[in-house]
Amino acid sequence: MSTLNRPRRSALYFPATNAKAIAKARSLPTDIVIIDLEDSVAPELKVEARAAALTAVKEGGFGMREVAIRSNGLDTEWGMDDLAAIATSGADAVLVPKISSPQDIDACQAALANAPVSMQLWAMIETCSAVFQLDTIAAKAASTRLSLWVMGVNDLAKEMRARLTPERTPFLPVLTLAVAAARTHGVSILDGVCNEFRDIEAFKAEAAQGVLFGFDGKSLIHPDQIAPCNEAFSPSEEELRWARLVVESFQQSEAQGKGAIKVEGKMVELLHMHQARQLVAVADMIAARAG
Repeated sequence: MSTLNRPRRSALYFPATNAKAIAKARSLPTDIVIIDLEDSVAPELKVEARAAALTAVKEGGFGMREVAIRSNGLDTEWGMDDLAAIATSGADAVLVPKISSPQDIDACQAALANAPVSMQLWAMIETCSAVFQLDTIAAKAASTRLSLWVMGVNDLAKEMRARLTPERTPFLPVLTLAVAAARTHGVSILDGVCNEFRDIEAFKAEAAQGVLFGFDGKSLIHPDQIAPCNEAFSPSEEELRWARLVVESFQQSEAQGKGAIKVEGKMVELLHMHQARQLVAVADMIAARAG
């Protein structure tokens, strides 16, 4: 299955050192489990956390959820050792923070040389340097394992010395350009975390903004955010009805060989048919999980 044709509505972070939380992750309705070695782990526990993450992945039990391990940054004393360990961990992906250039992607690719072909490279976009190289970083998907971005607005705000407001006004251009670059090169993209985990209405508003931008889903910091996140990034009944109709219409004999047809009075092109197929594939997987 293409990595684009699967639900990635919700991606919840779990500290690698919290075995109880990771055990709970196996029963939560999050699409992605991210076992974290970076921000949530104190320096003196980094090596212990790495071993715990490897053990958790080996134990399995995550079902249809994708499992990623977030490493420490390439410029830290733990980063390269993390990548070497994660390469043969059995995780679906490694999420590398603070990717700032195409050269960083190349360094990750080299560090994952011993990983199975199926292992994906996910990158966090959270530095000022990355903002000015979004297209060239995303273009690396054609020649490396790179398949997904996660926005890191908190770190970007810190580096920019910008203020995080509910509207995220300082970051709107960056979010737009990031989605455009990701789409250009077939990279999935997740919105950053919402810090207001106790205020579900604030979270819903930010998730709705992420849907408006075109993100595939959102990264999370608390289990209470999963349900509203999944709801926000799931296709509505009307969207799914229309998508199925578009696919069915292009399959009719009279539509064969045509690049554009009329559906319910609207002109629909092959581009829309491909988008509809992807939406239907994702919706079918969501239904299978719910069942």
